[in-house]
Amino acid sequence: MGKILITTGLCIVAVGIIIYLFGDKVGWFGNLFGDIKIVKSNFGVYFPITSMIIISIVLTLILNFFSRFFQ
Repeated sequence: MGKILITTGLCIVAVGIIIYLFGDKVGWFGNLFGDIKIVKSNFGVYFPITSMIIISIVLTLILNFFSRFFQ
C-alpha cells in the first residue's frame, strides 16, 4: 500500500510540474473538436467529451505499462 501511495503522489507532483511549466502551451486542450461549449448571456455549460476520452486513453496506457513492470 505504501508503494502505491508514493507512486500516486509522485505522479500528481509530476503532472503539477508539467502543468506549471507548460500550461500556456497546451491551451488547445479543452477546445478540441467534439468538446461542447454552450455560452449564453448569464449561463454557460461545458462538456469536454473529446478531451476526457484522450485523457482516459493516455491514463489507461500509463497504468497498463506500470502494472506490467511493477507487479
